Amino acid sequence: MSSSNNPDNKLIRVGVFYDGNFFYHISNYYNYEHERKARLSIAGLHDFICHKVADFEKTDRKFCQVVDAHYFRGRLNAFDAQESNRLLSERIFDDILMQENVVTHYLPLKVRDGRIEEKGVDVWLALEAYEMALYKKYNVLVLIASDSDYTPLVRKLSTFGTRVMVLGWDFSFVDERTGRERRTVTSIDLLREATYPMAMADIIDNNANQSDQVVNSLFINRERKPRAAYSPADEDYYEEEGYDDSIQYEEGEVLKSEILSLKNGYGFISMPPNNLYFHWTFLQEDDFNDLYEGDAVEFTIGKNDKGQDIALNVRKIHE
Repeated sequence: MSSSNNPDNKLIRVGVFYDGNFFYHISNYYNYEHERKARLSIAGLHDFICHKVADFEKTDRKFCQVVDAHYFRGRLNAFDAQESNRLLSERIFDDILMQENVVTHYLPLKVRDGRIEEKGVDVWLALEAYEMALYKKYNVLVLIASDSDYTPLVRKLSTFGTRVMVLGWDFSFVDERTGRERRTVTSIDLLREATYPMAMADIIDNNANQSDQVVNSLFINRERKPRAAYSPADEDYYEEEGYDDSIQYEEGEVLKSEILSLKNGYGFISMPPNNLYFHWTFLQEDDFNDLYEGDAVEFTIGKNDKGQDIALNVRKIHE
């Protein structure tokens, strides 16, 4: 390297702060909607951050270290998580964060007008990030967030010399349940205030980075069995195959069968005369990418917008 901002080879101290709800949303996008079909790796993300910080700070990667990492999110209490079959998946993710030395910060989710809301988490993240940057003297603070509410934090950090890297994502996809386009956009104001703004979707999708090991390590690499293609949506499938309404199930009735087919984020359960559609958001406990054709499942019956049966609360039956 011809020049260096770190001639004395001092450690570049990096603090990483996750907006947990944003990170979970991004990870789901890559797992279910993007061609990568894989979740983001915490370890890979930290390694990517250190490589990029080293490039910007003009120093060697070995002198850039994540010295603190904090994850903020609202979550259900244990009883409600158990009732909605989320307790195991949340505990598994806690174990992953703990293994990578990420400190978790949770606030209880609030129920207002029948809707679950996350309140106060962004304020808590901003306060903790400011306080820890002040006392621990990070050289670079990394925000994995998209909200413009964090813009004052970035400005304040700049006043005492802390450089800020923002990992933002802009992407869109068609929700196969509704046919509507869904978009995720990172605040322009937030990116403008950052010392090192990172357009992550562009970096990941850039053809020049397809063989970049650091970029590829952003994703969990695991072997998967091939999956058969199937009809794109439940309404289209029922119209093409014909829907037999002679069989009537009670909504909420618990049934058992096996998975007939899987595609990108949705599948069908064998239940003659009508094979039942389910979306990955209807799955309980297991990850969608851990399902295979022929797996035994139990589920309850729900209705789509046309009053046709679909499978809800789908749970894999483990031997």
